[in-house]
Amino acid sequence: MQTNPATAKGEATLQRILETATAEFAEHGFAGARIDRVAATARINKAQVYAYVGNKERLFDTVLAASFERITNVVPIDPEPGVVDLGDWAVRLYDEYLQRPDLIRLATWMRLERRPSGHLVPDTARMDSHKLDVIAAAQAAGTVRADADPFDVMAMVISMSMTWSPVSNVYAATAEEEEHEHQRRRTLLHDTVTRAFAP
Repeated sequence: MQTNPATAKGEATLQRILETATAEFAEHGFAGARIDRVAATARINKAQVYAYVGNKERLFDTVLAASFERITNVVPIDPEPGVVDLGDWAVRLYDEYLQRPDLIRLATWMRLERRPSGHLVPDTARMDSHKLDVIAAAQAAGTVRADADPFDVMAMVISMSMTWSPVSNVYAATAEEEEHEHQRRRTLLHDTVTRAFAP
């Protein structure tokens, strides 16, 4: 498996595989995804896909980890260190789900097909330690209610931000909707999260 290709061409090929696999897994899940479709879209043969990523399970895990890393980097809980606005974080998550609905679909397939209970990923693959530290520090500073476990606060904010996400069982918003609709939701989401976790 070539997780770190030695050439620029190899790196470009790996990135094509990962981008194609992200779309494939987001649409079809782990069970329904087909490596031959990934290979065809990435313009390589099936054997090359396996040479780069090992097997289907490892490819899914790599894609999922990359999606978590992306949302952690693109939507940090504290864009300004020391300043925590949970309502703002929820709104930024909402916006990211509009732009990248595949991220939520991947996580949902993971829950449905591979980890039906407990944490979504094994402890070794979790990327929430910084978020939990930030929430705990805000609780200690008296800016976030202190009677809740930081993990539960994080989980609730993320869940609230997903109210209109692509996997909502009530209403799934899209980026193509009128901006005033998104703004109405952002305001409600921000205010609701802020009130829920006010000290």
